[in-house]
Amino acid sequence: MNFFARILRRWYRSIPQDDQGKLRWGRYFRRLTIKLVLWFFGITVGLALLYSFLPVPVTPLMLERCWQQSWDPEREMRLRHDWVSFSELSPHLQLAVVCSEDQDFLEHEGFDFEAIEKAYKYNKTHKHKRGASTISQQTAKNVFLWPGRSWLRKGLEVYFTFLIETIWSKERIMTTYLNSIEFGDGIYGAEAAARYYFRKSAKDLNRQESALLASVLPNPLIYKVDNPSSKVRERQQWVLSQMRMWGGKIDYDTPNTPKKSGQ
Repeated sequence: MNFFARILRRWYRSIPQDDQGKLRWGRYFRRLTIKLVLWFFGITVGLALLYSFLPVPVTPLMLERCWQQSWDPEREMRLRHDWVSFSELSPHLQLAVVCSEDQDFLEHEGFDFEAIEKAYKYNKTHKHKRGASTISQQTAKNVFLWPGRSWLRKGLEVYFTFLIETIWSKERIMTTYLNSIEFGDGIYGAEAAARYYFRKSAKDLNRQESALLASVLPNPLIYKVDNPSSKVRERQQWVLSQMRMWGGKIDYDTPNTPKKSGQ
């Protein structure tokens, strides 16, 4: 009790007072707000700098899925996640996810405003909503934020996307994305997915396997790699056709984005 009493007295004394000894709460909360903002920027920039060269050990989505699995008797408690370097990620898989998720990945600075505008117009007239998140946005969300659609989370996603696009290279964004993305219930990252579904390492994935993995990314809990539906197979063929239009692997130094075709 004495310990908590000392903490309360110290906190009380930190509140500024006027000449009559009255507490000046407005000034106190302004100071507190400034401190919190500075701490927020310091911690987030520091994390972004650390993750520019260190592996991301776990993400908020992984923790949330584990929590959901623990309460569902029909789901296996599973978290498979093996971080690998950029050189150990198949060029076919890198190309497949770009063709599938974000064909302007090498050209934009985190946001595809043309895709956002198209999605906004589409969503105004359709019940099924269409997303327009880039690979950079998905990476920022996966690494730093919780799943959800609130305005607060979307606002923080914009901030973290700007942060990683400023600090990280495109290769680092791709590395982090492919090591953190969900490929199935409890399966995270390219290495874990390649081992689980194909019994091989991520660097050995071929074009067909890479296109199949990329095809489930819209919703890997519904679309299955090990039991692909006709819709997944159709999308796999579309991704393969887009990969052929690129004519090979991604060139991060001189982008070779092809003319896009819709699906």
